[in-house]
Amino acid sequence: MSVKRISQFFNPSSVAVIGASNQTNRAGFVVMRNLLQGGFNGPIMPVTPKYKAVHGVLAYPTIAALPQIPDLAILCTNKHLSINLIKELGEKGCKHAILIASGFKTEQKQALIATAKEYGVSLLGPNCLGLLIPSIGLNASFSHTIASPGKLAFISQSAAVCSTILDWAQNKGIGFSYFVSMGDCCDLDFHELIDFLGRDPKTQAILLYIDNIANARSFISAARAAAVNKPIIAIKTGKTALGAAAATLHTGGQTSADAVYDAMFQRAGMLRVNDLRELFAATQTLALHPKLLKKEHLCILTNGGGPGVMAVDTLIQSSGRLVKLSDETIAKLNKVMPQEDMASNPVDIFGDSDPARYQKTLDVLLKAPEVDNLLILHSPSALAPSEEYAKIIVETVNALPKMQRPYVLTNFMGEDAAFAARKTCNLGGIPTYRTPEGAVGAFMHLVQYRRNQKHLTQTPESLPQSYSVDSKTVKQQINQHLADKQTYLSTYQTRPILDFYGIDVIQTEVALTPSEAREQAQALGFPIALKLLSPSIPSKSDVGGVVLNLNDGDEVEQTAFSILLRIKQTYPDAIIEGFSIQKMAPRAGAQELRIAIKTDPCFGPVILLGESGTGLSFAQAAVALPPLNMNLAKYLIAAAHDKGYIKDKHLPDKIDKYTLCALLTRVSQLIVDQPNIESLELNPVLAIDGQFLVLDAMMQVKKYQSTTRSKRLSIRPYPKELEQIITLKDGSSAVLRPIKPEDEAAHREFDLALTKEDRYKRFFGELPDFSHEQLAKMTQIDYDREMAFIVSQETPKGPKTLGVSRVLMEPDNLEAEFAIVIRSDLKGLGLGRILLQSAIDHCKKHDVACIAGITLPENTGMIALAKKLGFTIKRDFEEGTVSMQLRLR
Repeated sequence: MSVKRISQFFNPSSVAVIGASNQTNRAGFVVMRNLLQGGFNGPIMPVTPKYKAVHGVLAYPTIAALPQIPDLAILCTNKHLSINLIKELGEKGCKHAILIASGFKTEQKQALIATAKEYGVSLLGPNCLGLLIPSIGLNASFSHTIASPGKLAFISQSAAVCSTILDWAQNKGIGFSYFVSMGDCCDLDFHELIDFLGRDPKTQAILLYIDNIANARSFISAARAAAVNKPIIAIKTGKTALGAAAATLHTGGQTSADAVYDAMFQRAGMLRVNDLRELFAATQTLALHPKLLKKEHLCILTNGGGPGVMAVDTLIQSSGRLVKLSDETIAKLNKVMPQEDMASNPVDIFGDSDPARYQKTLDVLLKAPEVDNLLILHSPSALAPSEEYAKIIVETVNALPKMQRPYVLTNFMGEDAAFAARKTCNLGGIPTYRTPEGAVGAFMHLVQYRRNQKHLTQTPESLPQSYSVDSKTVKQQINQHLADKQTYLSTYQTRPILDFYGIDVIQTEVALTPSEAREQAQALGFPIALKLLSPSIPSKSDVGGVVLNLNDGDEVEQTAFSILLRIKQTYPDAIIEGFSIQKMAPRAGAQELRIAIKTDPCFGPVILLGESGTGLSFAQAAVALPPLNMNLAKYLIAAAHDKGYIKDKHLPDKIDKYTLCALLTRVSQLIVDQPNIESLELNPVLAIDGQFLVLDAMMQVKKYQSTTRSKRLSIRPYPKELEQIITLKDGSSAVLRPIKPEDEAAHREFDLALTKEDRYKRFFGELPDFSHEQLAKMTQIDYDREMAFIVSQETPKGPKTLGVSRVLMEPDNLEAEFAIVIRSDLKGLGLGRILLQSAIDHCKKHDVACIAGITLPENTGMIALAKKLGFTIKRDFEEGTVSMQLRLR
């Protein structure tokens, strides 16, 4: 579904209610009541053969009998009637429908989707509460209450959660731009809504309640694009295996490990909360403060020592930070305090503080230059009425200009005494919470969101040494294994593949019999590690199939016989291929890690990192989505440390994290290049002397079958296949390729080489030099929906960017916007034509309907080039611009 169609879905001028009813226990009754009471200005047309009127509104017996084509239809009928009704709506010309009914089986959903597609009807649901758009008075739902207008958008797969959030929001005075119950997502899905809401000026933040995600790549692309400009907070159910199974039964879809969802949310720049309590807190925080925090440090003001200590404990345990008050601020506070030299953070003004002391202290902290975030805690007291102090807070905070005041949040403890105070703060636009822990938790939501966004804009380091991979040869090797029906590859078969990617594997020999094992061991030298080779037994250690430190040939042969005898007794049907023999690696002072690739049913290949052991599950490892670069690999290692999956051990040499980043990046490249790798286990990986050596490897290969619905990788990797060598007009060669995150430094130098005139032509005005954040957005792009081609040449100082063309494609592929800029001192080399043609070719490949750009009339070179390549040129004399447009289909 395109963004344009969703815009039409969410802006109806007329509504039909199919199955409208006068019986109070029917959905058709509640939907009609809500529509009439919501203030919707357009025609509301009930359809039912049972009544002449519903809620006093003239009813129509059939869809065909409607006097006009409704923009939106709400189906409140039995599920068995749905397919025929969708057909009738399509024949009538209605393009948008909400399906309330639940209980559809898989085959019924498939038939529903097919019918809706055939007749061009967009569906929300089934199994949903409906849709509320307060700004136009539309309550197209069977909710028990209304939604007030606001700046938050809420999207949920659970109708029950929708009802709960609506009830809570009414009590808190929180409003919504859109409130959408999605149900089973048969048609309209998360990524389409996020694309729409990310561009919607009425929406400042997006909240999601997710059971499962059907299209991982589309979801991540949409979320990454939207999260750059507005916060996206999600609660994902199914954290346990049984919970995930229940979520699947609830809305269908596939089950993925919770750790994979964690990795996805962070990679998309979103924030995840764990439960409804946190979601409520996040909702309140975002409703009143949707922007990114400037800094992470927190100042705490309290009228009681105990609550202040609780807040500090929660902050530090959540990896938060207290701000250090300046000497000047402390001096001002000490003049207000009853005891001098008592001021510190948290700032405790004691329980007997009168309003004057409270206001003076608050005024000092609000104006302190080092205080960017302020949490105010208040305990009920006979000398300090909560409501009176809430009024002081609201008046003092709102007296300052928004740009000059810190972010303020409050906690009024208690129930009866605190209720009026919380309401006062809410009405005054200041978020308030019931407990110190809840307030700090809400603040840390904003901190974590800020950190996730910063992760997306950090420039990765290049690999420590360049290496070229002959991926075609590796693919041929894997295909040969598949042709030989070898789907389980052990260390000696995996080693040549890993070697191509710079992954060191210990020398491994193979023996078919115990006597042959003896000979191989003697040739290698002792001590020896003997390991069983069997595709039937993936975990050889569990069955005694791995024996270390064998010191002579007789011991090797006898041990091999013992392993065979034991396997024959316990696993009589196991396939035995022989033994692998390795010389023992020195393990003194070494740490043993485990790196794995597993294929998730929804997100495709994922990378796991933990310590060596017999079973590395998603619950025992840090998880990341490929592709990885050096920076993303660093965060994977940090996550493994933070969660205790890799422990710092008292060893002579610590793990070389830089080299480990390089290893993880190479493993990522392997899985990106080779779609026929189903899984990979590197266990153990010996970390010693700054190097990493794989002692045991297991790879499963399977012919990858692509599908039209989902992509193998949930994030599109760097499209290396688009690289090409080109020859410029001066005879020099260069590389035309997509831009990379590592190009930031070269792109800065490129921008600085532009003349003021060229910068003015490109950006329609004089701009300062680009910041790191701006350059990161230019170089760290989503290849799935945008592209930047650069022409680059290698120099003794590193790569040099000569020119760049950019293409930003709409999610529905109706139009792409292009822009080109050439280094000012390198014009006349044919760069403009090369870069514009690359943009056109890219759009054609992605079936974009039209490519367009805007330039200034004085940019005659660009205009002439566009004419040569077939663009239609139009001058807008009022705006002083020239538009260039080329139809591609």
